[in-house]
Amino acid sequence: MRTNFNKLLKALAAIMLMPFLLACATYNKRIQGYYGYMAAGNYVAANQALDNIKLLKKQRNLFLYKVEKGRVMQLLKQYDTSNMYLNEADHLAEDARTSASDVAVGTLVNPMMQPYKPEAFEKFMLHYYKAINYLQLGKRDEALVEARRITIQANEQNYKYGDKTNRYSKDAFSFILQGVIYESAGDINNAFIAYRNAAETYLAVPSNTWYGVHIPEQLKQDVLRTAYANGFMDEVSRFEKLFNITYQPQANPPGGELIYFVEKGRVAVKGEQNISFVLSRNGLGNFFFSDQNSSLQVPFDFSVGINASDLAKYKLETFRIALPKYIPQAAYYTQQYITNNGAFINPEKVQDISTLAIETLRERFLKELGLALSRLAVKKIAEFLIRGSESKKDSVVVGKNGETTTVPKSKTSSIREGIATALEIYSFFSEKADTRNWQSLPADIYMARIPLELGENKVALILSNGRSKEDSVTVMVKGTGKLQFYNYTSLR
Repeated sequence: MRTNFNKLLKALAAIMLMPFLLACATYNKRIQGYYGYMAAGNYVAANQALDNIKLLKKQRNLFLYKVEKGRVMQLLKQYDTSNMYLNEADHLAEDARTSASDVAVGTLVNPMMQPYKPEAFEKFMLHYYKAINYLQLGKRDEALVEARRITIQANEQNYKYGDKTNRYSKDAFSFILQGVIYESAGDINNAFIAYRNAAETYLAVPSNTWYGVHIPEQLKQDVLRTAYANGFMDEVSRFEKLFNITYQPQANPPGGELIYFVEKGRVAVKGEQNISFVLSRNGLGNFFFSDQNSSLQVPFDFSVGINASDLAKYKLETFRIALPKYIPQAAYYTQQYITNNGAFINPEKVQDISTLAIETLRERFLKELGLALSRLAVKKIAEFLIRGSESKKDSVVVGKNGETTTVPKSKTSSIREGIATALEIYSFFSEKADTRNWQSLPADIYMARIPLELGENKVALILSNGRSKEDSVTVMVKGTGKLQFYNYTSLR
């Protein structure tokens, strides 16, 4: 009888979990329709698909909805509307807090039920797209505000992690962006400071490579050129030695220059990986998790709401935990160059967002691991409490009319065992990684500084897949003697 009862509870638990299990597909799969339209360049259909995704309208995912909406509006060249959504996302990012209820939800269910907190590089990219929108609208002062906010964001990262070369505590590309915006406004002094900050970010690393990007040659020239223009000859000499080059001043192009950003590929998306661990206690009384090979030891994270004395009462067995992992997306185009007035210009990579995503997740791997394991331990303890709370005596139940009914100990034990088993099934299937991320970001950003002639200039971007397929995008740019901006996106 007890066996049949337990089977019934298990079946009931499985039926109740079906909607939950269906909802636990990775975030990428649940927005695949929108993502597919974006990759195909069908932004009108992407916009319609985005508005039909109920998941993104939930409060916990509003940041993601706003940035995706802002992104697709920009690609539709609706720059004002784009910035309306991006500004709303910006406010959500600034106001993001972790409440006690958020912690409880993350512990009892899974972290995908908590409000999404953007990655640091996603915040930097938010400023990039807002600045691009303002520049396209001719609102240089507003673009400068975004440039200054890049510095504030970088300072917050430095305060959080310190000046560590092994942590993402600053963003070299953001400093480059800041530099070209200052330069477009004629502020050569601040432009030099921004370029110098970018260069020193690269130079602080022995390989001169910052998260997948080697120091661009154009950046070296921009540092030297703006130092020279400001009369900072000591800085010119210092950076000539650091770069191992001799600066040769050049006349400004008569039509000014075009800063061309080429955004290529699709950013890595989050998937899920499962690892098995066991909870142990060392001679000092500290609790830690270790994997099956004992190659990893992770301390218990007591922020999940349990204390050491309670934890010591239970013998917890092996855990299967789910953690996020980034999965790179293959790029269709592998090569690119730009032509203008008979000249060929090779854009240089200035931002590798997929590498940023993968590496910054790796940097906080142990913290993510400890929290996920501790969360699962709380669920396990709940099972022990239910199974271990049975009385040695029969139970007496009082009805509405005062009559009493005696429930045999064997039956109450069976009920508790069934509930604990159902909770075990729930814990197993609800253990899911947070697989959300801003998915319409490109994998890489390239940048070229293109000299212009006065009047009309035919600027062509040629994209190649490295074999026989080539596509070209042509834009007519009127040379005015000033610095101008253009960005092109291919999410293939």
